[in-house]
Amino acid sequence: MSFFGKLKDRLLRSSSRLEQGVEDIVAPAAPAAPAAPPPLPAEAASAAPAPAAPRGLFDRLLGREDAPRRVLDDAMLEEVEDLLVASDMGAATAARVAANIASGRMGRRLSAEELKALIAAEVARIMEGVARPLPLTPQRPQVVLVVGVNGSGKTTTIGKLALQFREAGKRVVIAAGDTFRAAAVEQLQVWGARAGVPVMTAAPGSDPASLAFDALARAQAEDADLLLIDTAGRLQNREDLMAELAKIVRVLRKRDPSAPHNTLLVLDATTGQNALTQVEVFRQVADVTGLVMTKLDGTAKGGVLVALADRFGLPIHAVGVGEAIDDLQPFDPDDFARALTGAGLPAGAPA
Repeated sequence: MSFFGKLKDRLLRSSSRLEQGVEDIVAPAAPAAPAAPPPLPAEAASAAPAPAAPRGLFDRLLGREDAPRRVLDDAMLEEVEDLLVASDMGAATAARVAANIASGRMGRRLSAEELKALIAAEVARIMEGVARPLPLTPQRPQVVLVVGVNGSGKTTTIGKLALQFREAGKRVVIAAGDTFRAAAVEQLQVWGARAGVPVMTAAPGSDPASLAFDALARAQAEDADLLLIDTAGRLQNREDLMAELAKIVRVLRKRDPSAPHNTLLVLDATTGQNALTQVEVFRQVADVTGLVMTKLDGTAKGGVLVALADRFGLPIHAVGVGEAIDDLQPFDPDDFARALTGAGLPAGAPA
């Protein structure tokens, strides 16, 4: 299955079912079942016409005239906006998307497929400007600091990135900067062994800033292309932990004034609108340069990614929909928009 196929299957399987919501908005309420007619005499029954075949999925996808349609008016637009808010896009982004859908279309009769396509086009338009892979800089080593709250998927993301860059021919060093959680260090060591990438560790409870400094010195000595630094998960409202993160940045700059060259904030999609607060705080402390969204295969509603793009405009480098190495992929706005809305594949595209 392609990554788009995984994204569509896993995102919609556990999301707020934006696709079904559009269907419910457009389709009229099902009429009550009529009372069963009295049985016909045998002669009349044999002459009665066969009942019409129910309209199938292909009829709707092909835009047949008998597909349910609804006039786009203020009431329908309000339902669309409410649905977008329920998908975690946030009130401001949902209002903007709904307004753009309405522009020049009020009074038109829309099918569910047409409405999905309009929503998908607006989502893709918002996301297009932020879909950028992690840039490779001229500096060697390029220092990538990875931050985020507890359980966001930082360690797994670092392991996958290390393996992907190593397979692309880059020399990579990992610093296991979460010195307070033995499981994180062990997880990185497993990824390091798998990728053939050295993993710098320190004694449990030691200063993570000191480890980051030593790891940068080693990466410089070994002429590495990339240094990926893991950090302990920290809640954005813990001032002491955020101060520790700021210290890591200060110490790195003693060795290389331009470091870190990238600061990736890893976000757990299941946190919903709380992701907006995380971005605000981490930007202030660590000068976040890009985002990675994980766990789109969990209970995520998905739309929060649209809200993040609309509000902050930070590059979204990758999204994850599972634990496998190929479940972390560069972010594609069109694929994401179609998966979120159920707008489907373009003609001839593989599933």
